[in-house]
Amino acid sequence: MPDILHKVRVNASSAEKTYQALTTCEGLAGWWTRDTTGDSRVGGVVKFRFGGGGFDMEVLDLEPARRVRWLVVDGPREWIGAKVDFELRQEADDTVVLFEHRDWKAPVEFMHHCSTKWAMFLMSLKSLLETGAGQAWPQDVKVDDAH
Repeated sequence: MPDILHKVRVNASSAEKTYQALTTCEGLAGWWTRDTTGDSRVGGVVKFRFGGGGFDMEVLDLEPARRVRWLVVDGPREWIGAKVDFELRQEADDTVVLFEHRDWKAPVEFMHHCSTKWAMFLMSLKSLLETGAGQAWPQDVKVDDAH
């Protein structure tokens, strides 16, 4: 099964600060979508909305300052059952984020779009942590007519 993989280094950020941006609705709303609600504890479901659509993620695993893992439980059919994983590694004063959106059933055109958008949103996470301002939806860069 194809996967989307990205790596981002966040300068002068602790893994704990990065972890908070990935595990609180306020943090997630600062870099991914302003319309983020739900229960971000293990077993909870976080809802991410982007205008007319969105995704629901069940929180599978949380390891403070080390890992965040979600399972897509609602959204586009290509995403259902996929896993989203953020692995955090502290390197000196920086945090390395290894991102995976795993278990796509096929490398469909929507996967190309999502890979581009994930890269952009991970740069938004980096910006949020380094400058205090991310580019969460709806202020994100659009890559096509729909998104």
